[in-house]
Amino acid sequence: MKSVAIIPVFREVGKIGRVIQRFDTGPVDQICLVVDDPNPAILAEIDDASSRIETPIKVIENPARRGVGSAIREGYEYAMSQRFDIIVVMAGNGKDDPREIPRLTRPIVEEGYDYVQGSRFLPGGRGEKTPFLRGVFTRLFPFVWTFLTGVRCTEVTNGFRAYRASVLRDPRINVWQDWLEGYELEYYLHYKVLTLGYRFTERPVSKTYSHTAKRGYSHISPMRDWRQIVGPVVLLKIGARH
Repeated sequence: MKSVAIIPVFREVGKIGRVIQRFDTGPVDQICLVVDDPNPAILAEIDDASSRIETPIKVIENPARRGVGSAIREGYEYAMSQRFDIIVVMAGNGKDDPREIPRLTRPIVEEGYDYVQGSRFLPGGRGEKTPFLRGVFTRLFPFVWTFLTGVRCTEVTNGFRAYRASVLRDPRINVWQDWLEGYELEYYLHYKVLTLGYRFTERPVSKTYSHTAKRGYSHISPMRDWRQIVGPVVLLKIGARH
């Protein structure tokens, strides 16, 4: 089964290079970087890191920031056009470790799962230097999802996950809707998979904030973006979105 790692990149100078070099063990067949608002420094970093590994890299450049959901969808389009079987999505700022990708893809290849969520809260998982308020939210939010979907979740906000590309071809799932250009996309797909009967499981992964600046550990602003995180599960549950 051919696999590709989709990594949305926005101003990850000094970070994306380290992420790329961790692919030296070849956990996927190809890496697809979707770079919003690229500058010479980040493109040079990507080029240098790419020369140090054997895994081929596809770089998609957008002249302006279009949103993480839009970037991931561009990765989807590429993955489907190249007939990849498994899609891995992960962060480009060093919080996720590419060497843990087999933890997510192996259940798909060997056990027949459709969607595998990475969880720092399972035995064997690890959260390192997680900001306090974010840590509280990431612990409590899965209880809401478990209640609303009927499927036990220990982690929802972790964007490190893998799934079959065929999920995106399900006519009941429409990731191309205009309202899914931001963080909503990942929560929309998560909800759909949980409620449509796909084979779902979680596997332990690490989420590390050690190598990120205090104010630069994420592009998410709780005050600005909370609707994009909480909104999808509510809107889908009440039928306001589909």
